[in-house]
Amino acid sequence: MFSEVTEYIETNKAELTNVWMDKMKEEADDKFLQVISDQVFTKTSHEFVEMIASRLRDSKEFNNRLEEFAEKVVRLGWPLTFVTSALNVFGKVVYQGMESSGFITEENYQQQINKFDRWLSPMTNKVIQAYTESWEKTVSLQKIALQELSAPLIPVFEKISVMPLVGTIDTERARQIMENLLHGVVKHRAEVVLIDITGVPVVDTMVAHHIIQAADAVRLVGAKCMLVGIRPEIAQTIVNLGIDLTQFMTNSTLRKGIEKALEMTSRKIVSVEGLE
Repeated sequence: MFSEVTEYIETNKAELTNVWMDKMKEEADDKFLQVISDQVFTKTSHEFVEMIASRLRDSKEFNNRLEEFAEKVVRLGWPLTFVTSALNVFGKVVYQGMESSGFITEENYQQQINKFDRWLSPMTNKVIQAYTESWEKTVSLQKIALQELSAPLIPVFEKISVMPLVGTIDTERARQIMENLLHGVVKHRAEVVLIDITGVPVVDTMVAHHIIQAADAVRLVGAKCMLVGIRPEIAQTIVNLGIDLTQFMTNSTLRKGIEKALEMTSRKIVSVEGLE
């Protein structure tokens, strides 16, 4: 069915690719072109054309190429609008080339239009689906990675662990903090856990409530919890809001908190002089 189109693309692939690239550079946003080198754009463009051409040759080859290409352009940051536009532009470039070469005439005009539609429309749908699936997979993996990094429990000494918190604490993140705390306390056999809020920009009633809940949960599994990194402005906010943190051990800095935690576990930091 697509023998003429296939033969034309295979015969004129290099020229078609160059014309298509020039047209896409005209349509692309300047910011998009600035973040990708000419070498990468050229290489990816050739892969794109090969993928399109494979749709005319073998569906299995096309599916394999499509999956790899979708993952690649998502990593490169190509927007879906650019990808779909690229398909339409390539179709026009091929059609105009075949028309100029005499493959498309007034007599077979409608037949060729139908042929192009049967070639491009299903392929566009498959490309959109593959891109969307790859994008969702990437976002899901990034979300998991961010969740793991957003509330890490770090063992700094035997029996002492620190959880540094940075950024806003919402309900979802509070749940992650609670899970990481409980899992980490048991895993690292921590007796003292320091929650460092130096990087938390605002401590309001809700944030304090989440932290108190986390501290209560830590106590239930047999560890003690200390709140460190309380800046003067945070202390003032806590007092003004009437938040009760009396059940907490507190310290202004992480260093002081670790020193106190060492005392609680029958250890201390000493200075040793005169060693060579």
